[in-house]
Amino acid sequence: MVTLKQIAEICGVSISTVSKAMNGQPDVNPATAERVRKVARDLGYRPNAAARSLKTKRSYLIGVLFADQINHEYFANVLDSIRDTATDLGYDIMFVSDRVGNYKMSFYSHSAYRNCDGVIIMEARFEDPDVVELAASDLPIVVLDHVFSGCVSVMTDNVASMVEIVHYVAGMGHRKIAFIHGQENGYITQKRIEGFYKGCMELGIRTPAEYIVKGRYHDPEASAEATKQLLSLPDPPTCIIYPDDYSYLGGMRVFEKRGLSVPEDISVVGFDGIDLASHLRPRLATYRQDALMIGKQAVIKLVEQIEGPMKKHEEQVYVRGTLLPGKSVKQIG
Repeated sequence: MVTLKQIAEICGVSISTVSKAMNGQPDVNPATAERVRKVARDLGYRPNAAARSLKTKRSYLIGVLFADQINHEYFANVLDSIRDTATDLGYDIMFVSDRVGNYKMSFYSHSAYRNCDGVIIMEARFEDPDVVELAASDLPIVVLDHVFSGCVSVMTDNVASMVEIVHYVAGMGHRKIAFIHGQENGYITQKRIEGFYKGCMELGIRTPAEYIVKGRYHDPEASAEATKQLLSLPDPPTCIIYPDDYSYLGGMRVFEKRGLSVPEDISVVGFDGIDLASHLRPRLATYRQDALMIGKQAVIKLVEQIEGPMKKHEEQVYVRGTLLPGKSVKQIG
């Protein structure tokens, strides 16, 4: 078994220097630290997790709360990024749940039971008292797509993204733009509605109230009903923005049944930028969320709280995505 002492002898430095280099401490010359880590890798050094925990008083375990099934490509990509970034920084991840075996416990109790250094609340019912308890606890917390007082939040800049979508659609000549949004009580929905109105106001576009219709995220059936409602208006929109790419499938079925062609008869835009959008014909215009950066920032911001002088605090981190024009918006006018 390779020891720190052996690595120190090969590198010609002290055991303390090797330890600091392996743990990413800033008071080691970067070149020396990289040489130490290279020698450690070449020798196949594996740190003793138990000894490391005793010395640092940390478990190097990050909890991830995902209260639903991970059946959405965007969330799966974010989770992949969380796992990869945590591994790169020397941490493991585990899923936080409301039970251990047959024993029921709160999310906070489970996190404490597993001795998590911090928790990323990735997806949950944010009004759930157990989620609120976890967010308000003394644990370092990062929340995705929501804002809790006293916590770090990481999310797409939803206002800016909707403004960009509206400007793109209007630039293609559209003035009658409708928006099917997700659940009304969600923070993300509120911000996207705000961004939609902001974009319209900047361009002097008057949006009738009936052009804003409630749907649900990742729910084609809800979007199908909303699409029928919009198409039945005396003055229907020329372009519909959907809550997400997957939900657009519901609207697509309605168009097909009514003999409408995209984009010749109706233009559409999705959201998320999942792989599905690029395979649809015509290719769906969408706004791609940067899942890789969101997951990476979530871990970095959590580790900063765990290891740095600034422990738990409140901060909003906004990640810009990318508008993908596709072929589903027709140039008119």
